[in-house]
Amino acid sequence: MANRDDFYNYLFKYIVVGDVGVGKTCITRQFLYHEFDTKQLTTIGVDYGHKTLPLYGRKIKIAIWDTAGQEAFKSIARSYYTGAAACVLVYNITNRDSFLHVSEWLKEARLNSGSRMLFALVGNKTDLELNRQVDRVEGETFSYRNSLLFFETSAKTASNVSDVFEELARQLYRKVLSGEIDVNRPMSGVRLGRKMSKTEMVKTHANDCCSSN
Repeated sequence: MANRDDFYNYLFKYIVVGDVGVGKTCITRQFLYHEFDTKQLTTIGVDYGHKTLPLYGRKIKIAIWDTAGQEAFKSIARSYYTGAAACVLVYNITNRDSFLHVSEWLKEARLNSGSRMLFALVGNKTDLELNRQVDRVEGETFSYRNSLLFFETSAKTASNVSDVFEELARQLYRKVLSGEIDVNRPMSGVRLGRKMSKTEMVKTHANDCCSSN
């Protein structure tokens, strides 16, 4: 029997980018697994994870490519932009340089992606407010000028982390419904999934009932 995670209506592909140490992997793992590891190692190349969410009566599978921030791995990340529907740009609110580099990451993403890619700018590490070097208004202003969604998060406390990925999913779904995103276009970053058959739904329900007893 197939796992219930194999069944979804749509798959949305995301890529997460930003400087080394801004918390890209911590944000991703907090969203996917609800965990925070203070000893998290630096990503080498690209990591992958996925999660299925209920949205508007549909099951949306979010596939996330978490990229390394080192200059040496930028060429690897470029190949993932073209197959993604959304990009999460992360900076560290306690590191001004990471915010100043956001414009470079955005330029790189737009150069190597489709014109319909959605972007979210994320100022991470709000749990370190006393060490803040980037005011919230700066992030909001940059986002407004570049048509990006904006969030401030803490991967440590999970504050606003889910909001980033879920709001992108909501906006992508609306674009699918409006026809702005063509699910039949291979590089759209969105694809149709597989639904459960009636027999599989009955088996899944039966297993749920057994496991709850």
